[in-house]
Amino acid sequence: MFTGIIQAVGRIRSREVRGEDMRLVIDAGGLDLGKAQIGDSIAVSGVCLTAVALEPDAFAADVSGETLARTTLGSLKEGDRVNLELALTLATPLGGHLVSGHVDGLGEVLERRPDGRSERFRIHAPERLARYIAEKGSICVDGVSLTVNAVDGSVFDVNIVPHTLSVTTLGEFRPGRKVNLEVDLIARYLERLMLGDKAAESGGGVSLETLRRAGFLE
Repeated sequence: MFTGIIQAVGRIRSREVRGEDMRLVIDAGGLDLGKAQIGDSIAVSGVCLTAVALEPDAFAADVSGETLARTTLGSLKEGDRVNLELALTLATPLGGHLVSGHVDGLGEVLERRPDGRSERFRIHAPERLARYIAEKGSICVDGVSLTVNAVDGSVFDVNIVPHTLSVTTLGEFRPGRKVNLEVDLIARYLERLMLGDKAAESGGGVSLETLRRAGFLE
């Protein structure tokens, strides 16, 4: 588990295709790897990866074909910058929100414009994720915990303050950029809980009847 509070920005040192998979070696930037061990989880731009080799200032991770297909990691080039976060511990302040590092889908930056001293981004999410995105709720974009400022269908807005722009890769975002999205963990489990016994049925989903039985509709 992670918090979505970025600890360092690293760079892709090398990428090696291994059959259907890939091995990435990542310069850790200012990330403290002093207590890291092989097998530890490290979030790379919002994707939970397992460290398979460690150096004082870098680590290697294998990326499966499934992860390459569902995230932006497959399109990274040597020298590209990535957001990094070590897995949280019981002593870690939960400054963001609970993040699993399991990307739900790819979004696309539609617009970037100044908003006071901040920058406002409009991001298009896959339609299947729209029901999990709520105004003033939490969402993880390339590993960064953000507050949703507005929602219009499957498009949502976030405001990025100067500090976040300077210590993450979000300052590089431009229209057309693909980003890793992870919706709020609680929202996903709440949907399954509302299904009750129907959760075991293939193709089941929350319907108006489900909401009515749960007392949300009269």
